[in-house]
Amino acid sequence: MRKIVLATGNVGKLREFRATLAGLDLEIAPQSEWHVPEAEETGLTFVENALIKARNAADHIGLPALADDSGLVVDALGGAPGVHSARYAGLNASDQANLDRLLAELSETPAEQRGAHFQCVLALVRHAADPTPLICQARWDGFITFEPHGTCGFGYDPIFLVPSEGQSAAELDPAVKNRLSHRGQALAQLVEALQRQPEFWAH
Repeated sequence: MRKIVLATGNVGKLREFRATLAGLDLEIAPQSEWHVPEAEETGLTFVENALIKARNAADHIGLPALADDSGLVVDALGGAPGVHSARYAGLNASDQANLDRLLAELSETPAEQRGAHFQCVLALVRHAADPTPLICQARWDGFITFEPHGTCGFGYDPIFLVPSEGQSAAELDPAVKNRLSHRGQALAQLVEALQRQPEFWAH
């Protein structure tokens, strides 16, 4: 079994990754096990930040590393919070603080103009200087609700309405969410790519 590092300390993400990648011969450990310092996310895009985080973990630990950079893109806010989703209300802001700021900024925005999507980019590097990382990305379209609903998700899930289900992302059964979500779609691409390219690890 190949051990890889997940460049996050987020237990919600770790749970989703382990569930979706269970069919692969991988042992996934969070970088927090090695007390890896958080990477400074200086990229302007999700792709850049995912690579920064993956290379940081691989550099500190010496193992292959997988990172995701995800965020909420709100049409009425010109694409914000975007790459700043995790720190929208300030550095080290809580999920609730970020969510509250977003709802406050959209308080005058009518329902039909509250379109949004989650974006996810995954970057898998074999080592810190890997010149050909594996990158997968996907999006999940929906709308921003006027108030939170559900308790199953994390981040902005309680205010992200999934039109096909008529529920917020935080109200969905975890298996349904893992199948539909931006992260779930990107992880499915990653599984398919690794199964299709077993030689990836040989480089």
